[in-house]
Amino acid sequence: MALEALTRIGQLYSIEQQGKARDIEARQLLRAEQSQPVLDALHQWLAQTRASTAKAMGYTLKRWPAMIRYAETGHLPIDNNPVENTIRPIALGKKNGLFAGSEPVGQRAAAIQTLLGTAKLNGIDPAWL
Repeated sequence: MALEALTRIGQLYSIEQQGKARDIEARQLLRAEQSQPVLDALHQWLAQTRASTAKAMGYTLKRWPAMIRYAETGHLPIDNNPVENTIRPIALGKKNGLFAGSEPVGQRAAAIQTLLGTAKLNGIDPAWL
């Protein structure tokens, strides 16, 4: 089952690779024409397979609207890896936050880290800060 799911998800990534260099409208059209049928087939397969893997499949099906949202737009990524990569240094350094001095200082540090991460995700060099 895992191989089947990964194969189907791999098809979505292949389509995304084709759309990488396209503008938003062209990417949205590509997703409507190619990703949506794959997503529909994946949804049907997940629903049929759910009985044997109820917990894992239930997780995906419950979050289906959020999972397919990227295919309805041209600007959302297929996964949250850019966000994960941005917050990883914060997560790895969270023990240092124990020594911020006070809760308000920690909150300000979190706000600054959020601003820096958001700037990086949007292709803005945060050095001007």
